[in-house]
Amino acid sequence: MGQDAVIVRHSQLQTFITDVLGALGMPPHIAEPTARLMVHTDLRGVDSHGIGMLPRYVEWTQGGFIDPAAEPKTVRDDLATALLDGQKGLGYYPSTVAMELAIAKARTYGVGIVAVRNSNHFGAAANYSMMALAHDMIGLATTNSPYISMVPTFGRAPMLSTNPLSIAAPAGAEPPFVLDMATTTVAVGKLTIASRWGRPIPEGWAMDPTGRPTTDAKVALAHRLLSPLGGSRALGGHKGYGLGVMVDILSGTLSGAVYGNLFFRSDMPKEKLHNVGHCFAAIEPARFRPLEEFKADMDDMLRALKQSPKAEGEERIYTAGEPEAECEQRRLAEGIPLAPVLVRQVNEIARARGVRPLTPNSP
Repeated sequence: MGQDAVIVRHSQLQTFITDVLGALGMPPHIAEPTARLMVHTDLRGVDSHGIGMLPRYVEWTQGGFIDPAAEPKTVRDDLATALLDGQKGLGYYPSTVAMELAIAKARTYGVGIVAVRNSNHFGAAANYSMMALAHDMIGLATTNSPYISMVPTFGRAPMLSTNPLSIAAPAGAEPPFVLDMATTTVAVGKLTIASRWGRPIPEGWAMDPTGRPTTDAKVALAHRLLSPLGGSRALGGHKGYGLGVMVDILSGTLSGAVYGNLFFRSDMPKEKLHNVGHCFAAIEPARFRPLEEFKADMDDMLRALKQSPKAEGEERIYTAGEPEAECEQRRLAEGIPLAPVLVRQVNEIARARGVRPLTPNSP
């Protein structure tokens, strides 16, 4: 706690991640877009899902759970839908391919839905929902994980992962609406960040082994007992729990991927198989009404929300995606702050593979 952040340029960070992934055996056409999306995540201030995930990716690759050179394979392709097999690759590349396919299908059919199985962690869900914005489409993305952490309402054992979902919708003059959220009260990555900086976590994020709230990030990480979004039943936790199951249906059971606690009650650990599932969708608003009218109404809705009366002491009302977009512009100009402990960790990985270490503000 109290340590100064290490500031690095986004271009420098992207080169570093690309080099490390390449040293792991990932070909350039996969490593480069993967590194770009990881850095984009850090630029947007989602520090839990950018370079902070690199040590886990290295660990999973060395453990046989990730094939860094895997090429996604089409299992089914039928009109507006498709199913891809990630072939045990890291999730960024197959997810990009899948979302591009969903967008192409939406151009033809008005909507496209592509599911992916046999994949791995894909970073921040917004990376993929936002791909639709450039095509004046609404994008959706969901994913799950074999590593469970959500405790069902009235339960005391983890049964679901954080199961995030993202939706991005274009507007006209206003910034696009970009929602990216875990269906737990907080993502596991936020616990990792607090642990790196030696900071306590708010009560209500996680529980200790007795089921009581803890403010110790290390305890929370060790036991991975997170509350559903909302917390207790009285505060609406059952809604977060229900959303988590919904994401598992779309990401897991729809595609034939992992779901719930299946990983830990099967031979998947022995078989070195994560079988992460994703689901991507693109919707073309112009199939429903003139695009200009849709965007004008989006602007009106978003503007009305931001201009509504503010709570005492508050200066601004945001809509989803605005803080991240503003963070991106700031970090593009000023650099990306990294925890010193993380920099030491990734530099150890780099040195072991003959990659030039990451240094502050190097050209």
